[in-house]
Amino acid sequence: MRTRPSARWRTRVDEEATEVSAGTLAASDAFLAELFPESLLAATDRALLAFESDVRVLGALDDEQVFEAIKRVVLVLNEINEAHDGAGYETGEREELCLYIDQTLTEHGIDVPALASRRGIDRTEITDDWRDW
Repeated sequence: MRTRPSARWRTRVDEEATEVSAGTLAASDAFLAELFPESLLAATDRALLAFESDVRVLGALDDEQVFEAIKRVVLVLNEINEAHDGAGYETGEREELCLYIDQTLTEHGIDVPALASRRGIDRTEITDDWRDW
């Protein structure tokens, strides 16, 4: 299983806090705890965990079921982003989340390029119908 983006973000926050504590980074130069507040990290982690559970039981059964799982996680991530003033996920985070969704599907036996193709879209567009972030 791939590392969730939220886990990587939490690690970066922790590393920055360690640098500030060690005196190798000025507190005024630290920004990651503000960029990734615990509320964002925890909510994102819960959303991705639920998505993983959804996909685990799906397999490659039915395109509509797979897209319903994608839709559910994207709508929850929309809510999380909105709860953080629409600034929870910037460009880099958006890309990480989309890649994570794609890779999670792939790891569970879903042929994402074929799935997307059957819908007439590119694999990079599988979240686009619902994504606000």
